[in-house]
Amino acid sequence: MLARVFSCAVIGLEGVIVEVEVDTGEGLPAVAIVGLPDAAVQESRERVQAAIRNAGLYFPRKRMIVNLAPAAVRKEGPAYDLPIALGALMASGQISCDALEGSLVIGELSLDGAVRHVRGVLPMAALARQQGFRRIFTPEADAAEAALVPGLEVYPVASLTALVAHLEGAIPIAPYPTISPDDAPIPPTTDFAEIKGQEHVKRALEVAAAGSHNLLMVGPPGSGKTLLARALPGILPRMTIDEALDVTRIYSVADQLPPDVPLIRNRPFRAPHHTISHAGLVGGGNMPHPGEISLAHRGVLFLDELPEFGMRVLEVLRQPIEDKVVTISRAQGTLTFPANFQLVGAMNPCPCGYYGDPVKPCTCSNVVVTKYQKRISGPLLDRIDIHVEVPRVEYEKLSDHRLGEPSEVIRQRVEAARQVQRERFAGTGLVCNADMQPAEVRKYCALDETGRALMKTAMSQLQLTARAYHRILKLARTIADLAGAAQIGPNHLAEALQYRPRLRTDT
Repeated sequence: MLARVFSCAVIGLEGVIVEVEVDTGEGLPAVAIVGLPDAAVQESRERVQAAIRNAGLYFPRKRMIVNLAPAAVRKEGPAYDLPIALGALMASGQISCDALEGSLVIGELSLDGAVRHVRGVLPMAALARQQGFRRIFTPEADAAEAALVPGLEVYPVASLTALVAHLEGAIPIAPYPTISPDDAPIPPTTDFAEIKGQEHVKRALEVAAAGSHNLLMVGPPGSGKTLLARALPGILPRMTIDEALDVTRIYSVADQLPPDVPLIRNRPFRAPHHTISHAGLVGGGNMPHPGEISLAHRGVLFLDELPEFGMRVLEVLRQPIEDKVVTISRAQGTLTFPANFQLVGAMNPCPCGYYGDPVKPCTCSNVVVTKYQKRISGPLLDRIDIHVEVPRVEYEKLSDHRLGEPSEVIRQRVEAARQVQRERFAGTGLVCNADMQPAEVRKYCALDETGRALMKTAMSQLQLTARAYHRILKLARTIADLAGAAQIGPNHLAEALQYRPRLRTDT
């Protein structure tokens, strides 16, 4: 007897409908799974047999063939356990073949029949709704994630026994209530009000947030670079519902969605260790999964101790910074992951960390300092718009009990500047000033006579490249937007120029 159950695979960030066909026939008892299954899918044979027996049901002692169609798509992971088990029960006549009409089934089985969490439920549920399925049966732990998709009945399944009882009409499972994305809580973030001193760095972070510019902080250990970076997401504009769903989908596929958080509302903040591999940063594997730069999509990628990262690892950032996507090619095909992140780096000025510090002397030689600073290539530095020094904080500021300006107030200014940019770029596909191409720079970043003279002098003295020239103009446009100015003034341009790199190589 032939039975069919619909399930889903995830390729990159997109779902693909998989038809699980189960056929039983005469012959020695055996289970064969075909359709490009990986090792985890092949192991479903043992899990399914044990789960069916321990659920008090009968596993047919016949020759069984399980086909996962389309056969050209490689299947990975244990999400096919539950549909295979249901197919076996339908093929043996224990469940009606019409019981799952219009339904999508996903879930991993434990040996006692309990249904466990699987990754990628959100894109699977979205595809089910798109393909016209009326309901989806998911693990109980993943029901809230699937319930974010409107117009789809979500049934949380705790065990194989409970699902069979539901399909037989004995003990119905109540559908999971649809979750409105607006109801998802927004967790608190680090507040700028708690950070003592460093007013000029806070200003640089505000400018970076207003135009989505990349930023590098240079300073001695303990000056607050990491704390300042962690406070940046708190002043970035709130994510729209579409952005939140976009980010949640990536975390669902990467299996990094917290169990009690069906929807990510805060902008991501990723801080990988400097020992991270090339594949860990950009993504990869035999079946490519998102890397850290994709997990930082719509948020902040913070690279602490920037010169300690491998040179090859840092250089792969250059293309995603420009293109906002990362493309991974394998023999089976090419996948593209989103990578629209804001890069924030932090580094010490030298190996000991105290080069140029007015209190603690540096123990590094000129050669060591120069070699350390040159670990970051010029092309990568050229793609960072804002370079700011973070000095040590004085005792008077640390002991001051007065709070600084809260993140909420700063975020309101940032959102006002972003609104100006949205209106400016309406209909162009651009979002913020950092996205401008040369045509937009020429149109929206015009300078007056004084500004052109200042820029000409800066080009000569700072030896700026063409890319740096455009990035300074884009940064000046953001500063003018924060000030509510229609045109870029000399003061806006002067502030943008002071954020150019000034790494020292003398003692």
